[in-house]
Amino acid sequence: MKIICIGRNYAEHAKELKSEVPTEPVIFMKPNTALLKDNKPFYVPDWSNNLHYEGELVLKICKQGKYIDEKFAYKYFDAITVGIDFTARDLQNKLKDKGLPWEISKAFDNSAVIGEFKKLSELENEKEISFSLQLNDAVMQKGNSNEMLFSFAKIIAFASQFFTLQVGDLIYTGTPAGVGPVKPGDRLQGFLEQEVVFDFEVK
Repeated sequence: MKIICIGRNYAEHAKELKSEVPTEPVIFMKPNTALLKDNKPFYVPDWSNNLHYEGELVLKICKQGKYIDEKFAYKYFDAITVGIDFTARDLQNKLKDKGLPWEISKAFDNSAVIGEFKKLSELENEKEISFSLQLNDAVMQKGNSNEMLFSFAKIIAFASQFFTLQVGDLIYTGTPAGVGPVKPGDRLQGFLEQEVVFDFEVK
């Protein structure tokens, strides 16, 4: 199982980070040791002083594929949830400034929170999927799949040019504007439409 992540897939988020809006999907990856499931607490690593949440929709691949045509991409996933791509922003910025790869700021243990998956067939509208992230009961991020620069189908078609997608692979589809820091004692909740799919504490 691999975790494929898409960066800068919402224009407003790219702007808040003062990053260029991409013309094709920006891909990075996380190992399976990054997964944090079942509402287990997240422990802030002692090597970061500026750890950010990034809430986003997550797809689960249900069929193996390579060089997938965009028009057939919806056959390759059947479940969705909300997750968090935790980012050590201080470490990421330091590495970026030096022109170095920044995987360690994104792919560390427990940096990929995953919520409870829902079948696409259970959603009201598969083309406009809303989600939100709350920090200590305050809504910090709200997004909708129709706001993404690159659709689910485009992401799957693009990624499958480089990686064979396998059953159980996860695709984190990018975060909307509103990312920010967390600290011990915080509580994070993820909502898929109106349903809570994760609820955990930061330690």
